[in-house]
Amino acid sequence: MTRRRTMTALTAGAVALLATGCGSDDPVNHPWRPGGAPAATEEPATAPVTEGLAGTLAGAGASSQESAMQAWVAGFQQANPDVTIAYDPVGSGGGRTQFTEGGIAFAGTDAPLDEAELAAARERCAPGDVAELPLYVAPIAVVFNLEGIESLDMSPATVAGIFDGAITQWDDPAIAAENPDVELPDQRITPVNRSDESGTTENFTEYLHATAPEAWPHEPSGDWPVSGGQSAQGTSGVVQTVTDGTGTITYADASKAGALGTVNLRVGDAYVPYSPEAAAAVVDVSPRVEGRGEASFVVELDRTTAEAGTYPLVLVSYMLACTAYDDAATAELVSAFLGYVASEAGQETAATSAGSAPISERLREQVQPVLESVG
Repeated sequence: MTRRRTMTALTAGAVALLATGCGSDDPVNHPWRPGGAPAATEEPATAPVTEGLAGTLAGAGASSQESAMQAWVAGFQQANPDVTIAYDPVGSGGGRTQFTEGGIAFAGTDAPLDEAELAAARERCAPGDVAELPLYVAPIAVVFNLEGIESLDMSPATVAGIFDGAITQWDDPAIAAENPDVELPDQRITPVNRSDESGTTENFTEYLHATAPEAWPHEPSGDWPVSGGQSAQGTSGVVQTVTDGTGTITYADASKAGALGTVNLRVGDAYVPYSPEAAAAVVDVSPRVEGRGEASFVVELDRTTAEAGTYPLVLVSYMLACTAYDDAATAELVSAFLGYVASEAGQETAATSAGSAPISERLREQVQPVLESVG
């Protein structure tokens, strides 16, 4: 099977990354993995060896996947030394654009393709189908920098008030009421948001809109809807801005939380800290969106759940691929690499290196036949 349009030449950014994979040296510290460690130092789980597999594969997209992707690439290339894989963490919007335009073989995105993008992707992948595979599941952490304070409890309405500019001081009565045992400083809050179109932003604004509509009147969007705060490019950019400041707060993939303070979100009658297990629990109770094609596994997240032990501010990041490519070598590489990402070994690698939640065996059994059919 062939695809109607041949993949265009690699972008300059992808070419520059061919030798290094993701190229991130950000430290990754996880509360559930004491001590933390840079992703690059982790020993990846064994990837399968495919006899005779060789060539170059380029992808781009979600910066949230950067730590996991670095480990996936390292593990896969170690097992298949004649393969070079590049992933440019330009952000979800950039990845979707490059994928639909045919500039890359696969993409990562923290938000599903919208109607127009899905139509463009279907045209790009014809006569094959568009695969949307939820292979990276992780909590989004609300992280802050306040001296001497490691965690705070907040309801969705409080978080929404902070990021919409209604709550401007750390000792505001709304924050104080939820944290009676914490000595809050008389200090101005500086919210930090993503400057680029971001799937993390879309997930965060979707959560606020669903759980606190009165405090957050904005529609979910990958573009930040509120003016007046600070902004930075990419996941690493917003985390670095918060780290360098004081009284700062942002939202980011939990793998980048590091030593920053974190928010426990109110779910039902309890305040729940982020964790892979709590994030996976939300995905397991969320139904699949129908009508997008047999190779699409987009899920409808239940943000308003009150079920104990769930953390509804979760990011489900998708791998985009075609089930058919003009070039047989590209098809073989996509099938092999994403097959490893979806495998138990690949998910273990991401969990160890990036703190993500491994997908369920049920989901793996559904997506593996799609990847095996790529040709």
